[in-house]
Amino acid sequence: MSAEKEHWKRTFSLDLLRAVPMGITETVSSTFAMFVAVGLLDVGTLSKSAIIAGPALGMLLSMFSVAMVRRMGLSANVAAAIGWIGAALGYACIALFPQQELLFVVSIVFATLSHTVVLPLQAQIYRQHYPDRVRGRLFSMVGMLRSAAAAGFGFFAGAWLLNQGEGFSPLFWVFSVANVVQALFTLGMGKVYLRKSQKLSLLSSFSHLKEDKVFRKLISSWMILGFGNLLCMALFVEYITNPDYGFGYGAEKVSLITTTVPMLIFIVSIVGWGMVYDKMEFYRLRVIVNVFFFAGLLVYFLVPSFWGLCIGMALHGVGKSGGNVLWSLWTTRFAPADKVSEYMSVHTFFTGVRGMIAAFLAFSLAKTLGPGNVALIGASCILIASLMLLPELKANWHKRV
Repeated sequence: MSAEKEHWKRTFSLDLLRAVPMGITETVSSTFAMFVAVGLLDVGTLSKSAIIAGPALGMLLSMFSVAMVRRMGLSANVAAAIGWIGAALGYACIALFPQQELLFVVSIVFATLSHTVVLPLQAQIYRQHYPDRVRGRLFSMVGMLRSAAAAGFGFFAGAWLLNQGEGFSPLFWVFSVANVVQALFTLGMGKVYLRKSQKLSLLSSFSHLKEDKVFRKLISSWMILGFGNLLCMALFVEYITNPDYGFGYGAEKVSLITTTVPMLIFIVSIVGWGMVYDKMEFYRLRVIVNVFFFAGLLVYFLVPSFWGLCIGMALHGVGKSGGNVLWSLWTTRFAPADKVSEYMSVHTFFTGVRGMIAAFLAFSLAKTLGPGNVALIGASCILIASLMLLPELKANWHKRV
């Protein structure tokens, strides 16, 4: 076995092991944080917006975390592990002091922020450890296992929570331990270091937007697409939990619809998306994924039945699996090898910006316009973002013919 293959196989093996705790912690943002907030603690609109904004705030701050890691000379592995240990502390705080609304909101925000602030470092690890020819396939296989863990945990944890009343502390102990475990697996991977900087320049990564026209165009399109998608995703749990919108479902149905269904679809489709990513022209793949997001949002919010909700989430799950591959790996294709984390930090920064805006707009728009009209706004954004890429699609088509 060559040294290169042995190197990436070790990373892949540890990534597969890490996928299980990562899948478990994904259910915090997708389902359980909002369900506990709305269904058990009955928090206000501002608190709900803050909970949705937590991961987005972490992404927004990720640009600065990359700059600090570069200046301090830490490995991407150590820095990522620090973030996940911080998330573990946040969840432990909730488990120790349940029923405290303010503490719950603050701790969830801190935990999800800590979890996402280190995402650009993961892209650099994937760029350095996985060969170009199989990166999408390897990433998607890990994603399949991660989603299986999320789907299974979401289903059983939802059923368990249904019989616990207001006793949700054990659930957050599980989230805390899962973050510690994924930090340990990350530390076991081969060390990856970013370009060392001699001074702390928090905004230096923005220079790539000025210098790289392709990067600038993709970031602009992604900003519009992501805003529309996140605006609607912020309402997924609220829409079927809050009786004001006609459903008022409990923990079991909420976790089934918002976690288990999309994650099962994610599992079935992500390896296919990974294989396609390694072979298909990027812009065409981006638009195909957008179609699933577009259809999923419209069905979920405009077909008001249990099966409409399930089909909508299934379509969105197909889009999310492809979008996950693209979101996580696209900078490894477009950025110079030693600048992947910097490109990714700009990408996650703008993801955070749109996530923050969407989180604080979603609930007020739903109250004034209704979830259906919010879905139309979101779908329109996805359509506009896709149309922005038509010149690139045409140019690549002419090259082929």
